[in-house]
Amino acid sequence: MLLVFVVICLAAGRLGAALTEPALEGWYRGLAKPFWTPPDVVFPVAWSILYVTMGIAAWLVWKTAERGELRLPMTLFFGQLVINVLWSFSFFGQRSPFLGLICLGALVLAVILTTIAFTRVSRAAGWLFLPYLLWLGYAGALNFAIWKMNA
Repeated sequence: MLLVFVVICLAAGRLGAALTEPALEGWYRGLAKPFWTPPDVVFPVAWSILYVTMGIAAWLVWKTAERGELRLPMTLFFGQLVINVLWSFSFFGQRSPFLGLICLGALVLAVILTTIAFTRVSRAAGWLFLPYLLWLGYAGALNFAIWKMNA
């Protein structure tokens, strides 16, 4: 089951990448970005690591929780994955840093709620979501800066 959760997360990441890739060359590369924007190669590496840790966290909750305890954490988990993909659609697919920022706010809220629900079942699962939250904080600052610099 561990592999299933990791594959689901990586598949969400691949879907997001498919929405992102068409906008990279022409649109994203032409945007003004802050000096602290990482090189493009950082993003797929960071996201791949985060998707694997998300999958491990979900698996820990799945194997630890009593069956009656699974509904809320798993609903939040899959909900945040959907919002994660929607961010790629909003920012890159719609080529709108503003829509991306709105979506990112919803994603941060969903990930906070997921982290809390996961921690109640498995402390390790909750800890595994903390790097994701930190990355989203950085991504939010970057998304905000790009929006302001290109408005």
